[in-house]
Amino acid sequence: MNTTQIRTMTRDFILKEFLPGERPENLTDSTELISGGILDSLATLKLVTYLEKSCGIEIAPDELVPENLNSIGHIADFVQSKQAST
Repeated sequence: MNTTQIRTMTRDFILKEFLPGERPENLTDSTELISGGILDSLATLKLVTYLEKSCGIEIAPDELVPENLNSIGHIADFVQSKQAST
C-alpha cells in the first residue's frame, strides 16, 4: 500500500467517523488532528484500530504520539514505515 492510498483511506475514515458532513477539501494532509481537537483519546484509539486492521500493522503504545498521528501526512508516513519494517 502506498502513501497516497493510505492518505485516501485515512481521510475517508476520519470524515465518515469523526467529521460527518465536513467538506473533504477542508481536511488536508496537514490538518492537525490531535492538537486541533478533531481526535480525542477515544477517537485516536478507534483510528489506530482501523489502521491496524486495514493496513496489517501493529502499533505499540509508545508509538501513539502526535508525531505519528497528528495529521494525515504523518499517519501515512508512519504506516508506510511500519509496513516496510514487517
